[in-house]
Amino acid sequence: MRAIKYKIELFPAEKETLEKLLKKQSTPQNIARRAKIILLADKTDKSYTAIAKSLNIASCDITKWTQRWVKRSDVKDVEERLQDNPRSGRPSEITPEQWCKIMALACEKPENHGVPITNWSHSTLTREILKQGIVERISQSHVGNFLKKQNYNHIAVSIG
Repeated sequence: MRAIKYKIELFPAEKETLEKLLKKQSTPQNIARRAKIILLADKTDKSYTAIAKSLNIASCDITKWTQRWVKRSDVKDVEERLQDNPRSGRPSEITPEQWCKIMALACEKPENHGVPITNWSHSTLTREILKQGIVERISQSHVGNFLKKQNYNHIAVSIG
């Protein structure tokens, strides 16, 4: 049975903050799970497998989050230490303001913009976004994915 590779020794304030995160109903599940990992790894000689089994997760997650906790020791905000690393890849070319304009347009009736239909389709909404110059380029699927991700099912947008 292997001991925890990355030793966690929480300060009382860190432990208290992690416990508060677990009690808050608004704490996202992924943050709560990470907080549990760190709390269980605190000053213990339990194996990755034992901690993973108690949380019903993979032992590699224990390694990942104890390692990140130790490596991020310079970050004083406990919740920030539990956040994901920044994603790689090209940054978005569409600003938050542009997304707000796209959402506002999706909430309006197509007739208000001279489009003779009752519901936006992804293609007609995309054409209108481009026509209004909200963005220089955007695909129908990007518009559709954005609306889906925002859980805007109540908008009368048909697929097409």
